[in-house]
Amino acid sequence: MSTQARASHILVKTEDQANQIMKRLADGEEFDKVARRFSSCPSGKQGGDLGWFGKGMMVPEFEKIAFEEQVGKVVGPVKTQFGYHIIKVTGRK
Repeated sequence: MSTQARASHILVKTEDQANQIMKRLADGEEFDKVARRFSSCPSGKQGGDLGWFGKGMMVPEFEKIAFEEQVGKVVGPVKTQFGYHIIKVTGRK
């Protein structure tokens, strides 16, 4: 069982913005470039990379994706108290 996950994300205020970003990604835009341009989270400056984290370190909605979705998959929009996330699972160990 994985004890750590790594993910990148793009955080926006509205579901509509999140859906527009999902379309950009589906059309082939690179995740890190879209994150640098649109994410309201400070991690956007690093292409959305949040680094490695353990269980209990992220809000439950985010953690569920990070620990259950397949590595490399982009999921969204995911609503939390911070806004709407587009989440890319980048690793698990």
